[in-house]
Amino acid sequence: MIPLAAVIGAATAAGVVADRSRRFPAEQLAQALMDGLLWFLLPVVAFFNIAALDLTVRVGAGIAFAYLALLAVLGLAWLVGCKLLELPRRGTGALMVAAGLANTGYLGLPFNAAALGFDALPQAVAYDVLVSGFALVTVGFSVGAAFGDSAEHPRARVRAFLTRNPALWATAAGLLAPGWLAPAWAVDATRVLVLAAVPLGFFAVGAALAGEAASGASRLPAPLEPAVASAVALKLLIPPAIVLGLSSLIIDVPAPYLLQAAMPTGVNTLVICHAYGLDRRIAAGAIAWTTAIVICVGVVAALV
Repeated sequence: MIPLAAVIGAATAAGVVADRSRRFPAEQLAQALMDGLLWFLLPVVAFFNIAALDLTVRVGAGIAFAYLALLAVLGLAWLVGCKLLELPRRGTGALMVAAGLANTGYLGLPFNAAALGFDALPQAVAYDVLVSGFALVTVGFSVGAAFGDSAEHPRARVRAFLTRNPALWATAAGLLAPGWLAPAWAVDATRVLVLAAVPLGFFAVGAALAGEAASGASRLPAPLEPAVASAVALKLLIPPAIVLGLSSLIIDVPAPYLLQAAMPTGVNTLVICHAYGLDRRIAAGAIAWTTAIVICVGVVAALV
């Protein structure tokens, strides 16, 4: 866990420094890295790990509990933003997506591998694609369209998600594939790809946060103002508490689902904020603070 935290910190800092350098095309490089992760690395990891996944009642329960937690945190975020903090609509929408959408891919997959071992990857991948990936297009785009200043037809966003989400189709193929198409050596090889995604993904995260700061949407370090603090608390406390509670009361779910539920705000919230005119300052602050907290907790847990 400590080496993972060190790599994440170094890669994020490199992205920030590179974006602030006028002589380095950090934004273009970050976009190229994200495209490489999107079109090659994540689909390969998704196919082989989903094909190797043992579909059980516990796995299905974990997915169902995750969606119940997502609905609960969205409702609470709306109440906090609209009624308690009295944010404008674009602020409430940003609070909702920041509290609801998680970084279960670039951070969640290596975090699970470091904390639970690589045998946890199939279940972590299932959560990332079936919960976080699907929630991005359904929940994220719907909230953006409902609360943002920029009106864009949700159907176009759904079409873009379906045509530009190879990990989704790789997951579908993995679910249908016979076991012999996912030999042990291929599943083991995806471990290297997961580790390779860490510096690449967080370099892009650092560049994105620095870009938000440069545009005036946020600052580095991000101030922990009430809206950002609310997003942080909702994101890190409510989903894991609900998944853990339902797991204790109804049916025990695999450990990767508990870790994935506790992952920080996903960087894709910035994409939604840009597309629909939500408050980017809240999203950028939530990404920075939740990511730092999760990494620190992971390091402390590894040392104890």
